[in-house]
Amino acid sequence: MTFSDFPSSSHGPLHEALNALMVQHLARTFPSCVLAVLHRGQVVVHQAWGETEKQAATIDTLFDMASITKLFTTTVFLQCVSQGRVGLDDPLYSVLPGFALSGPRPIEGGQDPHTLVRQRVDPALQGQMVDPQQVTFRQLLTHTSGLAAWRDVFAVVGPVPNAPNIAPTSAPQLHAPVQAQARWAQAMAAINQYPFIDQPGQRVVYSDIGFMLLGQAVQALCGMPLDRAIQMYVLDPLGLKHTLFNPVQSGRVGVNQTAATELDLRWRQRRVWGEVHDENACAVGGVAGHAGLFATAMDVAQFGQAWLSASVSLGLDANLVAQALSEQAVTDDVRRGLGFVLKSHHNASAGDVFGEDTFGHTGFTGTTLWVDPRRECVVACLTNGVYLGRAAHAPHAFRRQLHDLLALSM
Repeated sequence: MTFSDFPSSSHGPLHEALNALMVQHLARTFPSCVLAVLHRGQVVVHQAWGETEKQAATIDTLFDMASITKLFTTTVFLQCVSQGRVGLDDPLYSVLPGFALSGPRPIEGGQDPHTLVRQRVDPALQGQMVDPQQVTFRQLLTHTSGLAAWRDVFAVVGPVPNAPNIAPTSAPQLHAPVQAQARWAQAMAAINQYPFIDQPGQRVVYSDIGFMLLGQAVQALCGMPLDRAIQMYVLDPLGLKHTLFNPVQSGRVGVNQTAATELDLRWRQRRVWGEVHDENACAVGGVAGHAGLFATAMDVAQFGQAWLSASVSLGLDANLVAQALSEQAVTDDVRRGLGFVLKSHHNASAGDVFGEDTFGHTGFTGTTLWVDPRRECVVACLTNGVYLGRAAHAPHAFRRQLHDLLALSM
């Protein structure tokens, strides 16, 4: 049996328990969910629940992956490492020279991604300067670069893009889109000047800014746009035919085949549907190292399976795979591999039962990928919880219940 011909629903105690769990959370935690679970390489769950915008979710619905995009960017970059084109401990500026042209930069407190409020600097760091030449690729991958978690890059790159299914000439009330290349130039000009929030290598602080830079480095190393590099070096080798950037704008799917997300009244003034939820990724054209991919649950599960089995299709040295999936940095129980999140008590979305060597990632829109090597289990759970609003988006209890239920059934 192949991944694609598995039925969309099944019967039995596990599926009855899953249905009961979904009933508890549908319309309260998320409006729709698609779950794909592999055990020892075999499909044990592939099912859809709920709807958004009056569209029933199916196993073929594309969800906004949000930060799970980072794992695909990581994979291409690590291929470059495997091929000897760049080293993990090489400085970022060796590939992106503009990052260091600012000279030493001050330390500030960063910016809250939800309120946009600037945060206070740690008194112990007050007055310190950071030399951007110190930032390495390993630090970007482990989120120890000292870069801010988030900045409102979208505010400096140009007007609001059109909705993906509206032609520029037919929507005079919307700003006409600006070419992605010009937008990225504006974004990089800003990123290359932003203050740091700590000295590089000191602590784990999850940073979208770091992965925006990593995506640009991948482009430079591969000599092609990031979406093409991910397509050529990850999606095609793994046979992932339902994973892509800008699904509606590309013409490959209609907006109804995607799960709608947030009603954005802060910037776009519209329901986000068929376009990336993340403002910074949207602002630079929908393709970025930290966010932008859309995918089906089964594609995400297959990606996780490739990492679990260290598939040769990943194009990675076995030692590099082992490094990526083992602890490379830890701060206050926040554990990081290379690009991957490792299970910890701090990040409880993998539940309490999966093994300590469980690896994966979460996405702000409501997506998760968790892989438990001991159980040989891969769980891709895609939801669009931000449809209900950021303030109402609280997926933690559901994620723990789901993964514990699945782990106990293996």
